[in-house]
Amino acid sequence: MIAETVCSAVSAAGLGIAVVTAYRKRFLAAARIAAYSLVPIGLAMTGIVQWLADTAFSPTAWAGFGVLGAAWLLFSTTRAVDRRRGGTRKERKEARKEARAAGQQEAVAPQASAPSLGPGTRAATRPASAPRTESAEDFSDIEAILKKHGI
Repeated sequence: MIAETVCSAVSAAGLGIAVVTAYRKRFLAAARIAAYSLVPIGLAMTGIVQWLADTAFSPTAWAGFGVLGAAWLLFSTTRAVDRRRGGTRKERKEARKEARAAGQQEAVAPQASAPSLGPGTRAATRPASAPRTESAEDFSDIEAILKKHGI
């Protein structure tokens, strides 16, 4: 009974503030305040406030919240540990098989790590003088900017 009275008073006060705000020609803000002020009376009329009051003073309800919290804590802890390990047991077993297979492939074909290109192919395709002049111009621009800023 007290909760419904408090909700009605809060709603009435909110509607009063909405009227004052509308009087100041701030209609959008007044409508928003009116909407927020109608929520407590709406909750009281639907019975949610009474249910919350009964729940708040019930030791059984608080024990239930404790059990839910413990379940959430166990669930999140097991998920964190599972992520640190790298997945489920089946996933770890498959990862070990893949690692062994990769190790066997390297042992069978060690020549694959040798370079495939012969020496001297890069020097023939690129002229030596062109990039140096462009980079020198770039550096002179950068030096000018740095000197301008006192660096």
